[in-house]
Amino acid sequence: MFDRYEVGEQAVLVHVNFSAENDREDIEELGLLVSSAGVSTLAVVTTSRHSPDAKYYVGTGKAQEIADAVQAEGADIVIFNHSLSPSQERNLEALFQCRVLDRTGLILDIFAQRARTHEGKLQVELAQLKHISTRLIRGWTHLERQKGGIGLRGPGETQLETDRRLLRARISHILSRLEKVSKQREQGRRSRKKAEVPTVSLVGYTNAGKSTLFNALTNADVYAADQLFATLDPTLRKIDLADVGETILADTVGFIRHLPHDLVAAFKATLTETREADLQLHVIDVADPRRSDNIFQVEEVLREIEADDIPQLLVFNKIDLLKDAEPHIERNDEGKPVSVWLTAQKAQGLELIQQAMSELLGLAMWDVELILPPQEGKLRAELYQLNGILDEKIDENGHFVLSVRISKIDQQRLNKQMGYGIEKWQSSH
Repeated sequence: MFDRYEVGEQAVLVHVNFSAENDREDIEELGLLVSSAGVSTLAVVTTSRHSPDAKYYVGTGKAQEIADAVQAEGADIVIFNHSLSPSQERNLEALFQCRVLDRTGLILDIFAQRARTHEGKLQVELAQLKHISTRLIRGWTHLERQKGGIGLRGPGETQLETDRRLLRARISHILSRLEKVSKQREQGRRSRKKAEVPTVSLVGYTNAGKSTLFNALTNADVYAADQLFATLDPTLRKIDLADVGETILADTVGFIRHLPHDLVAAFKATLTETREADLQLHVIDVADPRRSDNIFQVEEVLREIEADDIPQLLVFNKIDLLKDAEPHIERNDEGKPVSVWLTAQKAQGLELIQQAMSELLGLAMWDVELILPPQEGKLRAELYQLNGILDEKIDENGHFVLSVRISKIDQQRLNKQMGYGIEKWQSSH
């Protein structure tokens, strides 16, 4: 078994161009990931295929070419810009005689370096353990080769089973601890709901400038750097918006194309801040040539975590890198803000994004009078749970007449929960 790679090692990178659009990765993004991990690039090997080779992913000839490059360059590690199966990793390591890392493993290592909070470290460890659990057999090939006989019967299987049991126990332990953290976060969200404090979540492709914008709006000192996944742990800060009052701003992990599913699952608790928000600020690097594709990738992750139905404001950041671009708000035909153009690093256009947030959060509230029959006690209880009932009286028919003010997001959630549109109880007066 080869030791895990260390920061500062030197790598040969491998990128495969596939004909299918969905299988394509970005070779420039691989370079950013590798530099973010602190690894130096010695050589880049590229090839084209219709589909991955079952044994070596790249085919026998190309695999030998990579092995020659490893020898010639004196590389410590080969990093693939794709997800490899455990058997492909083993076959490649046997041929290259050095450590092989796939895209998922690389991202996991970056996350492990960047996690700062207790929750972030737990989430990263959970994702790593789930990834490692499929690759356990590689560590014990010396035992697999042993023959049966007295004192030698089945040692490989025994060791593997022990490792798997320990892994399962550790994963279960981490899940229970994350559950506690999740409940604490849920209590915080409920208290904010009761206090009618709206939440605005920053989302966007990694390195789009979310943390820089967050710092500029909140005067915080969240770590921000020109690298992928500079921020992992969710950070919440209070800001005051005109006509809205106290508002919570949440900075979350940056997204990336084909984000490993283990990571999406592990960071579900963190991404809940995005799912439960009243408004999303989708931060976009306007100068990135892959801007359109980055926007699509973020929308894909939002769909995956069921956060694609929340009102969204596009924030086109880094306009100082464009020629003759000025900070401004773009509106739709109804006059509603749909995007803001600004430069967070130079604090240009910050007053515009605050104005747009104030307008949208004001529009995001549902003020209505509901007349509920006595049998709708469950809905009435849910409205009280949201602290959304401003006034209540009972009419001559014994119906509850409620003055309600809740966010439109909460209205949509209640519609799903009750199984019908609660607006049907709206007073016609």
